[in-house]
Amino acid sequence: MRTKAPLSSFRVRPRFEDSLALSPDASRQFLLEAFARQNPSFEVKAFPGYICLRIPPAERNFWSPRLTLSLDAAPDHTTRIEGLYGPNANLWSLFLFGYLIIGVFGMFSGILGWAQHVIGSPPWGLWVCGVMAFLALVMYLVAQLGQKFGAVQTYQLHQAYEAAIGRAASTR
Repeated sequence: MRTKAPLSSFRVRPRFEDSLALSPDASRQFLLEAFARQNPSFEVKAFPGYICLRIPPAERNFWSPRLTLSLDAAPDHTTRIEGLYGPNANLWSLFLFGYLIIGVFGMFSGILGWAQHVIGSPPWGLWVCGVMAFLALVMYLVAQLGQKFGAVQTYQLHQAYEAAIGRAASTR
C-alpha cells in the first residue's frame, strides 16, 4: 500500500493525522487487535488515549523509531488519530536536553555579548553565541541523519498502521 505520509521530512519528528469512524475506546481496541494479528510482531504498548508501536526488540537499534498514536474524540463522534514518529525516549531526552543547554547558553551569551558591545568592551559573548548556534545546527543535522538511518523502520511502522486500518492514512 503506497502512502503520501511525510515520513522523510525536515521536521524533527514527522507526523500524520487520520480519523476512524469509531469511538476512542472502540478505535483503541480495534487497533490493538489489528496490531496483534500482524507479522512481524511489533511491540505494542497501550495507555488510555495512546498506543505506542515499536520495532521488535531483535531488530531494534540506536536509531529505531517508534510510532505514538494519540486517540482523541472528535465532535462528529469519530476518533481523531495523530501519529507521531520519534526516537526512543532516551535518545529523544538526550536531544531535548542538548537543545535546552545549547539554547540557554546561546541566549545568555548573546545577551552578554550585546551588553559588552553596548558598553564598548570586546563582545566575546557573541562568539560564544555563534558557537551555540553552530552546535544547534549540528544537532539538527544529526537528528536528520538519524531519521535517514531509521527511514526503513519508520516506513514499516507506517505500513503496519495502514494495514491495521485497511487503507492509506490521511496526511496533513
